[in-house]
Amino acid sequence: MMLTNALSKEGTTMGSFIGSIVLTSSDTARAAEFWNGALGYLAKPGQPEFLAPSTWTSPSTTGADHGAAHLHLDETDQVHIDLWVDDGDTVESEVERLLDLGATRVDWEYADGSTHVVLADPDGDLFCVCA
Repeated sequence: MMLTNALSKEGTTMGSFIGSIVLTSSDTARAAEFWNGALGYLAKPGQPEFLAPSTWTSPSTTGADHGAAHLHLDETDQVHIDLWVDDGDTVESEVERLLDLGATRVDWEYADGSTHVVLADPDGDLFCVCA
C-alpha cells in the first residue's frame, strides 16, 4: 500500500486533525490545575477531565475551527507531548515557570546541541519543553 501526503492542492490538510491528547492522571483535579496554569486550558462545563483552550467554543468539527489540541485526562492511557516556547521566551524561563507550577525535572541523557528539556507533570507524565 502506498502512503500519500494528506494535503489538498491548496495545501490544507484533509481527513483528520489532532483533536485532543490523552494524558494519564491519578488525580484529574490536580492535573487540571497544573495544565490550566501551564497552558491556560479550562475544564469544559460538566466535564472536568476535558480541558480546552479558553477561546474554544463547541461544536468544533474541523481542524480550521478547532484551534489548539485539547487535553483529555485519563487514568489508564499515556502519551508524551512537546510544548514549544513562545517567541521571546527561553526554554529555561519556561522550564522554571513549569517547575513553579509543580513539574519536576527528569534525569535525561541529552544529545549534543539539544534544545529541549524533559520534565514530568505532577502525575509523572513526561513532556518536553522545546525551542
